[in-house]
This record gives sequence, C-alpha cells and structure tokens, in this order.
Amino acid sequence: MTKRIRKAVFPVAGLGTRFLPATKAVPKEMLPIVDRPALQHVVDEAREAGIEHFVFVTGRNKSVIEDHFDVAYELEDTLRRRNKTKEYAALMADLPKAGATSFTRQQTPLGLGHAIWCARDIVGDEPFAVLLPDMVTAPNGKRATRCLAQCMEAYAKHGGNIIAVEEVLPQETHHYGVVAVGKDHGHSFEIKGMVEKPPQGMAPSNLMISGRYILAPQIFALLETGETGAGGEIQLTDAMIRLSASQPFHGVRFDGKTYDTGSKLGFLAANVAFGLARPDLADGLRAELKRLLR
Repeated sequence: MTKRIRKAVFPVAGLGTRFLPATKAVPKEMLPIVDRPALQHVVDEAREAGIEHFVFVTGRNKSVIEDHFDVAYELEDTLRRRNKTKEYAALMADLPKAGATSFTRQQTPLGLGHAIWCARDIVGDEPFAVLLPDMVTAPNGKRATRCLAQCMEAYAKHGGNIIAVEEVLPQETHHYGVVAVGKDHGHSFEIKGMVEKPPQGMAPSNLMISGRYILAPQIFALLETGETGAGGEIQLTDAMIRLSASQPFHGVRFDGKTYDTGSKLGFLAANVAFGLARPDLADGLRAELKRLLR
C-alpha cells in the first residue's frame, strides 16, 4: 500500500533574471497571471491534488511570498468595513490553514537539487511532491484535472517515484531533462533512463521532464552528497538517476497544457490563455486580440 502524499515542495529562491527589471523588487513567482500570482496557480494545483502542507524554499528578498500566504489584517478589515464581500471571500478562499505552510531558505543558489535538499527536515521520512513554480498547468477539455492530480493517479497505481513529462520538438531536447521510455501503460510508462540536458541529437526521446514530481524521501541522502552536474549545479535529475538503480520510476504524459512562465513568451501566453478561460473576460479579450492582430 502506498503512503499518502501530504507535503509538496515549491523551490522559489530563483532570482528571475530573465524578467529584469520587473523582478528587481518583485519575486518572479508573484508576477500575475490575470489577477492571481503565478505561484498561487501552482499552489491551487497542489491543493486540488490533495496536498495538505506547502513547503516553500525561498531566498533573500522573497518575504512577499510569505506575506501572500498569511493573514493581511488591515486589508481584510478594510474590505469587510466597505462591504466588499466578493473580494474578501476571494482572499479567505486562498488563505492556507494555520500551520499548513513552512518556509526555509536556500542561502546559496546551488541548483534545483540543492533547493529540494534544503526542505529535508520539514518533509521528513515520507514521500512528497515537488512543483516547479515557473511551470503553470491547465487542464484540457477531456480531463478536468491538472498535472499533479494526474501524477497522484499514477502514484496510486504504481507507487515508487513519478515524473510528469511532455513532448518537445526533437531539436529542443538539449534544453531539458529527458527520459527514456520503458514498458508503456498508455497514460503512464516505466522510465528506463534519464539524462539532464543531453547533447543535441543524443536525447533518448522527445519527452522532457516538465516540473512535477513525486519522490521517495531517500532522494535527500543522494542530494546531500553535493555531487554537481550540468552547469556546475546540484541537479535533481542526477539524484533521480542514482535513485532509479534501487527504486522504480514511472513517467506520466500530462494530458493538458503547461506554460513556462519563466520565459517572456510563456508568461504572455499564459495570461492570454487564462484570460480566455474566464467567462467575465473572454469576449472582451478576444475582441481586443483581434484588434491588435489586425
């Protein structure tokens, strides 16, 4: 019987240099997609998948993230006194329960693997999820669930470790971690190999690791060795490769759409897509887009 996944780690210590000067004082994770911070969309996805404890690995100048997931007494009191019930209800709906959030620091930017390792004492000896905050997912018309919920389905079926993947163009595989496909189960498959940013033309498939993981706690001991990989950083993929020698890994083909909001184009596309999905905005936004495209 598989252990229930209760905790999720969100590595949010990055500097957001691709969005300077916008991110000089505002964390990139707090840039809005329509009227919600990008990070809030990712936390919503985790909550919908059944996550109960949200662990944020932050860095310097990221205190606004902690403030966002806390009570804002003056604002809430003002909304109540002005009878802005809709706005007040929206704030309360997003507020985590007391004790449901934890924050720890990654003092030095040593890579994604190091950021995950920084959460080891909060996660403890239980399997956990990881959600990269730059990757914002949306369901498609066939499945109502977002990416982590689909990973949870695969975890309930297979146990072990789960990685979400998506197809990319073969000429783009050198930008990503890529998996090799073993026995195929349709929506999920056995992973028989992984490589971080393979040389162009040398990737084992065109399936990139897309930023959602369910991992066994034994990953922490492997990350603790501090072994560096691509870019001179402690890579999560390298630790997963070592863990796969003793534990099974399965991939999940995410049935939906992922927006890489860490890139300018992906961020703009996410705003358009989420705006068009809003009944109160869709008609006006569609008309404005048509006007601009003319």
